[in-house]
Amino acid sequence: MKIQFSALMLAMLSVGLVACNDSNDDNKVVAPPIVEETTPDSIELMKIGHYESGVFGASAAEIPAYDASSQRLFVVNAQKGMVDVLDLKQPSTPQYLQSLDAKKYLANSEVNSVAVHNGIVALAVQAEDKTQAGIVAFFKAQDLSFISQVNVGALPDMLTFSPDGKKVLVANEGEPNEGYAVDPEGSVSIINIQDINKPTVKTANFQAWNSQKQSLIDAGVRIFGPDTNSYADLATKGLQTTSVAQDLEPEYIAISADAKTAWVSLQENNAIAVLDLVKDEFIDIFPMGYKDHGLPENALDASDRDCLVGAMDSHGQSITGCDKDAGMINIKSWPGLYGMYMPDAIAQYQVNGKPYLVTANEGDAREWLKDEDAYFKGNDLTQGYAEEIRVKHLFKKAGFDLKGDYAAHLRHIVPGVTGAKLDSSVFKPCVTTDANEVCAENLIKDTQIGRLTISWTQGFKRDASGQPLLEDGKLVYDKLYAYGGRSFSIVDPTTRQIIWDSGSEFERKIAELFPKQFNSNHETFKFDDRSDNKGPEPEGITLGQIGKKTFAFIGLERASGIMVYDISNPQNAQFVQYFNDRDINQTDITQQGDLGPEGLIFIAAKDSPNGQPLLVVGKEVSGSTAVYQIKLK
Repeated sequence: MKIQFSALMLAMLSVGLVACNDSNDDNKVVAPPIVEETTPDSIELMKIGHYESGVFGASAAEIPAYDASSQRLFVVNAQKGMVDVLDLKQPSTPQYLQSLDAKKYLANSEVNSVAVHNGIVALAVQAEDKTQAGIVAFFKAQDLSFISQVNVGALPDMLTFSPDGKKVLVANEGEPNEGYAVDPEGSVSIINIQDINKPTVKTANFQAWNSQKQSLIDAGVRIFGPDTNSYADLATKGLQTTSVAQDLEPEYIAISADAKTAWVSLQENNAIAVLDLVKDEFIDIFPMGYKDHGLPENALDASDRDCLVGAMDSHGQSITGCDKDAGMINIKSWPGLYGMYMPDAIAQYQVNGKPYLVTANEGDAREWLKDEDAYFKGNDLTQGYAEEIRVKHLFKKAGFDLKGDYAAHLRHIVPGVTGAKLDSSVFKPCVTTDANEVCAENLIKDTQIGRLTISWTQGFKRDASGQPLLEDGKLVYDKLYAYGGRSFSIVDPTTRQIIWDSGSEFERKIAELFPKQFNSNHETFKFDDRSDNKGPEPEGITLGQIGKKTFAFIGLERASGIMVYDISNPQNAQFVQYFNDRDINQTDITQQGDLGPEGLIFIAAKDSPNGQPLLVVGKEVSGSTAVYQIKLK
């Protein structure tokens, strides 16, 4: 490995060269030599410090941002609705300074995200009524003084500066209200900050795509929210969906190195939108596609109650007895089951001048309810919307009853619907009495995928016009769609295709390295608890270039760990490390360590307070901000 120069050594060398030059020629400036950053064979995360907010389970540490000039961290504290400012001069002991409160600039508001560039701090601020317009407020990192503010769209969330520092982009998610009676349009606000005292705003929306709704759906973009104007006619007209502009919900933004293009993840829609930053308009929307869990490389553990006598437990021992609620590590493929990638965080990097996108495939179901009982049991369409259901509930032999398992919209999806069944040509009937046989009757049991949460909105057969087909009054499902990819992907934005995905490796590495923590939750600890949902649940992602290599750091929200990959070759990313220092021997969950990674940032060695590359992670459950030093190997 090459000799690594510290920031201090470089600074001393620079000063020395300039001083020596002064005696010869006052007008001649000799630049310090360019020292190439070390390219490591590999890296290793080492936790060196953290800051405790003292608030557990209330999202008191979510999104971090860093300003190199002041060596300060800015961390979204959703519990306070503010941004906590931390002094990072000593990375092992971050110190609280004060908080930035946006309520002074928008009454009763909350901060959702923060970004920093060249000493300017930008806050994405949500209105008290999230369906109304929010703001972006700007501050100076050095003295925390207010600079300016602009109005943006509904529910501004993730925001980021363009690489050239001329613009700030904010994803206006436009979520519906609790009863789904109001559904704002999703958009991206493009803020020109070349005059930071008087920034100007353009908004890129999706109204031009409303006329292309069916072609988007046919391509695989999920557009499925209810049309709030169609409730009265739904029972007679069949399935209705809202407009494209209302249904698309921008989640996260990545910007190209030349600042001419942005890519926006549309999580609930399982798609990515392409934003032209020269024209300031969306020019493409492409689907992420679906992950075939019938393939061995895409296997998953799909149940938290899959313990079977004779199977192997997490220690490799044969199971001789099982509690009815017990789970086990049971990673296997399931034909007919597909994963919706549904990316949350998205990042971009370049290899040989070509851009690539990196996505954390978390998954997210829509559920916005004003009155849960009225919606599920009272069959009242006006009380909200919910798309998630367990496999075993969807395919009850008794059909869609009023016991609380069935969404009102599902019962009205088409006139005359009474229930749902599996397509026997895909999900084969059982031929033996073996409880382990993968077949239609066994599939809906807890020990197989009966408890897995899926979306009822797709997977059933349709006629030529797109309306659901019924057999004996029942929807016929030939595919089942689960939430998230339990992975991260690398996407070629030119071809709009996934060129690499981590497959089942997240679950397999956790099973290998931390079997007792397999698919556990972040707020309460129980082995195998999240297998029937989204598994380890990758949510946040950040990239770091060290020398000539690029590394991806992926936060696993539920598993409370961080996956590290070398993605220097986009077609063949390599696992590097899984970091998780959770202490499950502590019976008090608040004492188990840093839980629930939400946002991650990489700090390059040249910008770092200690001259070493760092990773900073906001942990929303434990309310702590963790600092990791990246050891070069």
